[in-house]
Amino acid sequence: MKNLVSVAPMMDCTDRHDRFFLRLISKNVMLYSEMIATKSAIYGDRKKILGFSREEKPLALQVGGSDKRELSEVAKIAEDMGYDEININLGCPSKKVQKNKFGACLMKEPNLVSECINEMVNSCNIPVTAKTRIGFDDTEDFDYLNKFILKMKEAGCKIFMLHARKAILKGLTPKQNLNIPKLNYEMVYKIKQENPDLKIIINGGISKIQEIKNHLKICDGVMIGRAIYQNPYFLVDIEREIFNIKKNPTREEVAEQLLSYLEKEVKLGTKVNHIMRHTVGLYHGQIGSKKWKRYLSDNMMARDSDFQKAKHIMTIAQNNEKVNQTIA
Repeated sequence: MKNLVSVAPMMDCTDRHDRFFLRLISKNVMLYSEMIATKSAIYGDRKKILGFSREEKPLALQVGGSDKRELSEVAKIAEDMGYDEININLGCPSKKVQKNKFGACLMKEPNLVSECINEMVNSCNIPVTAKTRIGFDDTEDFDYLNKFILKMKEAGCKIFMLHARKAILKGLTPKQNLNIPKLNYEMVYKIKQENPDLKIIINGGISKIQEIKNHLKICDGVMIGRAIYQNPYFLVDIEREIFNIKKNPTREEVAEQLLSYLEKEVKLGTKVNHIMRHTVGLYHGQIGSKKWKRYLSDNMMARDSDFQKAKHIMTIAQNNEKVNQTIA
């Protein structure tokens, strides 16, 4: 199953540069795009907004919207562009997203969501999946969530990513919504037990290998967000312990491979910091990691064409002793 372990879609994080970087570390996790609004996908610069490199696959496009015709069109676009899955966002609690009728507020409208998913399923041959919270505001009820999921199942959705927190739609920021609502893994487990034919992927607060293993005893997959973005080399532990891959790249090998990508992208006009900002956590937990982060912060705003500066930044990462010696 492609979704055994996946990296959650994260706004301002899981862009194409981050996904390329993560794929250098892990070949087996499923990657997700940032949430892309339907109108942006349909009317925007498609290559810029939806483009990706083949190295990123398997890759899913996450979309935000509530117009069934637009969602249907984006599902077909995703398939035509080579995405492996399209995922509808039913969990984002931000005010801007609510205003545009995306995300967690759609949990209040199961009939509309069902219609949208049905249109998406009928327009493409790739899996249509849904990422949702377990509730919203004062509603954190198993029967409500189960009926919501069954409604989507009837529409043709068979894979669900359940963030094991409810969404507070008023009064909390998106960041607070990632911490303040309490985790309720038991509700996710119960959904899986009541629906053994569905693939249920659990999300929320997962940051350790043993936690992944424990969740996989009940759920079909685990989705991890912040723990991987903050410590991308955690993916090596996942490769080794979950996928049984014994030979994995060192941090220095990852940095060396990223250098080639960086050189190509800078020549195409990509700003150095658009790539390098994703590597801040590469040495998380290692000696010299704070100095590495500080050096990046001070130097990755190199001019777009200044590849030599970019090369110097990456060369520092060739071994951890060099991180200490060069930045000291």
